[in-house]
Amino acid sequence: MFNGVEKECPSPTEKLARKESLKVQKQNYRQEKKRAAKELFSALKDPSVVIMSNWLKIRGSLKSWTKLWCALKPGVLLIYKTPKTDHWVGTILLSACKLIERPSKKDGFCFKLYHPLDKSIWAVKGPKGENVGSITQPLPSNYLIFRAASESDGRCWMDALELALSCSSLYKLTAKAGREADISTSSESSHILHLLHSNLGFHFSVRLNDTVLLGNHHMEHDGFSDKSEREAHDDWDTTANEIGGRLTEESDMDQSDELSSGPQATAYVEQSTEEMAEVGEASQVETVSEENKGLIWGLLKQLRPGMDLSKVVLPTFILEPRSFLDKLSDYYYHADLLSQAALEESAYGRIKQVLRWYLSGFYKKPKGLKKPYNPILGETFRCCWLHPQTNSCTFYIAEQVSHHPPISAFYVCNRKDGFSISGSILAKSKFYGNSLSAILDGKARLLFMSRGEEYVITMPYAHCKGILYGTMTLELGGKVTIECEKTKCFTELEFKLKPFLGGACSVNQISGKISVGDELLATVDGHWDSEVFIHEKHSGQQETLWNPSPDIRSSRLKRQVVQIDQQGEFESERLWQHVTSAIMDRDQLRATQEKFVLEEAQRRESRERGDKAWTSRLFHQDPVTSEWTYRHMDTQPWDPERCLVQFEKDGVIQTHEKSQRQHNGLSYSHSWASQQKVSQINHSRAILCARCNKEVKDIAMMEASITSIQKTQQDIQR
Repeated sequence: MFNGVEKECPSPTEKLARKESLKVQKQNYRQEKKRAAKELFSALKDPSVVIMSNWLKIRGSLKSWTKLWCALKPGVLLIYKTPKTDHWVGTILLSACKLIERPSKKDGFCFKLYHPLDKSIWAVKGPKGENVGSITQPLPSNYLIFRAASESDGRCWMDALELALSCSSLYKLTAKAGREADISTSSESSHILHLLHSNLGFHFSVRLNDTVLLGNHHMEHDGFSDKSEREAHDDWDTTANEIGGRLTEESDMDQSDELSSGPQATAYVEQSTEEMAEVGEASQVETVSEENKGLIWGLLKQLRPGMDLSKVVLPTFILEPRSFLDKLSDYYYHADLLSQAALEESAYGRIKQVLRWYLSGFYKKPKGLKKPYNPILGETFRCCWLHPQTNSCTFYIAEQVSHHPPISAFYVCNRKDGFSISGSILAKSKFYGNSLSAILDGKARLLFMSRGEEYVITMPYAHCKGILYGTMTLELGGKVTIECEKTKCFTELEFKLKPFLGGACSVNQISGKISVGDELLATVDGHWDSEVFIHEKHSGQQETLWNPSPDIRSSRLKRQVVQIDQQGEFESERLWQHVTSAIMDRDQLRATQEKFVLEEAQRRESRERGDKAWTSRLFHQDPVTSEWTYRHMDTQPWDPERCLVQFEKDGVIQTHEKSQRQHNGLSYSHSWASQQKVSQINHSRAILCARCNKEVKDIAMMEASITSIQKTQQDIQR
């Protein structure tokens, strides 16, 4: 009985028929999903299935535009640096995106892909399993603004994206079937499908330079019906349109149109080629031709034992075709070792990892006996390395801050991974008859920001022998130290010169020790350009501390440089480009002439300057310690709630930050590039953007409305 009414009970035959009918329906349902999945998967597997592809300009977080190659497939938009698809930038998952036309005052046609609830639109990996894309500029996480060359092109893209967006809903319906189906897919398509499947369960917030997990919004799935999926998707879209769709577009318009002159990041590209010699003495020996021997003898007649060579003009055939400022950056191809060192819990573990990083900077050397260019006063060099594991970037900036004596100052920073390095090097050269030494007098200070630990590091000297007789050979020698005053950790290394009767195994030897306080914890020995071993005193075990094997060399960080046509007049590569070109062409006469032009220009500027002191643009000298410090240094620990991305513009390394205001439980947020360090040059000045003004007005209006409502309620109560 049910509510007083007799309910009809089905017979066993009817139950069996209904059960069989439901079973058939389930089979048809699964087969249909498998069929749709197979069609869609085959479209991804086939590289010819591309809805549309062309160049588009994309606006970054720092209000600058970059021209990138966009390839539209069902459900995804793949972004590359070139049509060859060698350098992947990012993948947009269209399943949660909305498309809207965007008004613009500039030429062309703008449109915007965005997530209505400000969640990430980016996939966590690339089409071939890449962890992070090529750096072009920081891109927003929850939207992208595109600009086509003309309105007709833009309309075509809008139509194509509408088609791809409709295709993306098929992924949600066929995700389970796709996992069940036995389909052979290519490496690229399988990665894309994996990303699409993973996107069904949770949404990631991924930046090209900054990866942050924002949420884990699980969706319920019915094994026999897609009703829950469809309803959840419909609710998502309805809520988004009611809450955030138009508001997101309006706020973005305010920020872009009125802040179009905001800060922009330097565009870096991956370095194409570099020279690296093999391990051992053979790569450090120079055979001088008869023609060049005459140049050496002419030079030696001007020298006396003990003489400083800093003012001597050296022949171009012994020059390595790059500046000394560039050469100092060789120590950061393995900067990810410092990222790992910052995470080590024990002080001994940290200094051991710092030593491993220090040794990683020596194996990269030119073939033969070569010396880099002496930098010109005011010359600068900058580059960076992308860290795929942490989605961060290590920036390097150097400047020649003095010519007599020659001093090179440098600064390295990766605030997200928590380390920075600053220092200066005074290069001295001494002539001893049949040999000469290049002494690097100075210190580098490595800082782990979150721990407040500073490691003071010194450098070995370079020794060249066999100038008058014997074989000309280049070696490293001297004792160096790595010391942390806070943790009392101390490392001493000795670079040993080859003994007179030594064999091949005695070349490039090093030995040293690691101590904490007065306690000796380990000893170190090996070869600085190959394998180095560490012997633990407590355990008695020996392990490899560092070994630049072919696998390690091939997997090291890729250096990003500024294209020569975008460099300043006094940046190293552009400044020395004609000398470098002549050396690469083996035209020593032209190289000498081009080098003389630069040196003569420097002498002329020195005469014109007279007694007026030179002022460095990027570094300043401490009057007490005489050490050179980067003007825009920021040693504050990285704050994920406040810091978005670190970037460099015109030699200024700064951080893109966000500011949040809390009012009545609501958060108003926006981001801008921190100008705190730039203000040291242009005086302290607070810059309030148009969106800030809008937010202030909105808050004031809200406060007035709340006050009015409260007053009305009080009147009613009375």
